[in-house]
Amino acid sequence: MSIKELKKKYIGDRSFYARYLMLAVPMIIQQFISNFVQLLDNVMVGRIGTEQMSGVAIVNQLIFVYMLALFGIMGAGGIYGAQYFGNGNHKGHMYTFRFNLISGIMAGLIGISVFLFKGDFLIGLFLTDTGNVESIIKTADFAHSYMMIVMASFLPLAVANAYSQTIKETGESRIPMISGLVAMLCNAVGDYLLIFGVGPFPEMGVEGAAMATVLSRFVECFVLLIWAHGKGRSRCRFLENAYRGITIPKTVLFPIIKKGTPLMLNEFLWAMGVSAVVQCYSIRGLEVVAGLNIANTICNLFNIVFIQLGGCIGIMVGQCLGAGRLEEAKDTDNKMIFFSVACCIVMAGLALLIGPLFPNIYNTSDQVKHLAKCFISISAVIMPVCSFSHCSYFTLRSGGKTVVTFLFDSVYSWFVVIPVAACLAHFTGLTIITMYIIVQSLEIIKAIVGAIMVKSDVWLVKIV
Repeated sequence: MSIKELKKKYIGDRSFYARYLMLAVPMIIQQFISNFVQLLDNVMVGRIGTEQMSGVAIVNQLIFVYMLALFGIMGAGGIYGAQYFGNGNHKGHMYTFRFNLISGIMAGLIGISVFLFKGDFLIGLFLTDTGNVESIIKTADFAHSYMMIVMASFLPLAVANAYSQTIKETGESRIPMISGLVAMLCNAVGDYLLIFGVGPFPEMGVEGAAMATVLSRFVECFVLLIWAHGKGRSRCRFLENAYRGITIPKTVLFPIIKKGTPLMLNEFLWAMGVSAVVQCYSIRGLEVVAGLNIANTICNLFNIVFIQLGGCIGIMVGQCLGAGRLEEAKDTDNKMIFFSVACCIVMAGLALLIGPLFPNIYNTSDQVKHLAKCFISISAVIMPVCSFSHCSYFTLRSGGKTVVTFLFDSVYSWFVVIPVAACLAHFTGLTIITMYIIVQSLEIIKAIVGAIMVKSDVWLVKIV
C-alpha cells in the first residue's frame, strides 16, 4: 500500500478531526479534572500516613469493581442508545435511558449491601503481609472507616452516570464535563477542609476524605438533573415521558439484555480480575499496595487521552452503524484508532519523562516511592499497546458484538492474566518488579487478537 493510500485510510480531513475533538476534548477535560482531583485526594490522604493511604487505596480498588459494573450497565444501553439516536428514534432512546437509570440504581443498592455485609472480608483479602501486624490492623481500621461513609455515594453516582451516558450519546459532552468539574472542585475543597480540619471544620482524616467524595457525587448528580430538565430539555429528547412509568417494551428490553448481559458481566468480571491481580501483587507486601496506589493514580492522568478517545469510537461509529452507513463506520473507525494510538505514544513519552517525579510529593517511605516509579515507567512503555486494545474493544462493542468482547476482555483476564499473576506470586521468588513486567506484557497478546477481530469486520452491523 502506497503512502498516499495509507494517508487516505488512516488520516482524516480537518472536518473529521473537528467533529471528533468536539466530542472528545470535553470528555478528556472532564476525566483529567477527575483524575487530577483524585491525585490531590491521594496526596492529601498520603500526607497523614502510609496506612491511611493504603486503607483508602484498598477500598477504592473495591469501588473500582462497582464503577466498572456501572460502566457495563450503561454500555449495554449505550450500544442501542447511540444507534437509536443516530437513527432518529427518540422513543427508543428514552427506553435505553430508562434501562440505564433503573439498572444503575439496582446496582447501587447491591453495592451498598455488599459493603455492609462483606466489606471487611474483602478488605482482608488485600492484607496478606504478616511481617507487620500492627500496620495491617491500622490499615484495616482506616479502610473500614472510609468504606462505611463512601458507600453513600453509590446511588447518586448511578443516577449521574445514567444521565451523563445518555447525554453523551446525543453528541453533547460539555455538560457532563461541567458537572464533573463542579463536583471535583467540591471534592478537592472538601478534602482539604475535612482531612486536615481547616478553620471551623473538624480534622477527620480518611473519614473526611470519604465525606468529601460523597458530597461531590451528589453535586455532580444535581448539576446534570438541573440542566437536563431545564435548559437542556430540547436537547434531551430522551426525557420525554421517561418518568411516566418504569416499563420497557420487550422489543427494546430483550435485545439490550441479550447484547448487554455479556457486556455487563465483562465489565464486572474484568474489574474483579484487576482487583485479583492487585491481590496477587499484595502478597509481596503492604509497600507494594501503597506503591501501586501511587502509580495507578498518576498513570491515570496520562491514560485519559486514549481512554476517552477510545470511548468516542463507541459513540461516533455507533451512530454511523445505526444510520446504516457501514462503509463510513469502517473508515471512521480506522482513522479514530490511528489517531488514538498516535496520541497515546506522545502521552507515553510524557509519562516516562515526568511520571517518576510525582511519587516524591508523597509522605511515604523511600521503598514505596521507588516501587511507584518503577510501576509508572513500566506502564508507560506498554501504554500504546493498551490504547490499541482499548480501541479494539469499543470497535467490537459498537456493533453489538458483546459476546466477542466478553471473550476478548474478561475471559482473557481470568484464564490468562490472573493465572499467570497467581503462579508468579505463589510459586516463584521473582521480585514484584519482574512480576509486574511479565503481567503487563500479556497485553501484547490481547492487542494482536483485537487487531484480527477488527480487521475481520465482524462488528460492521446495524442492530436497530
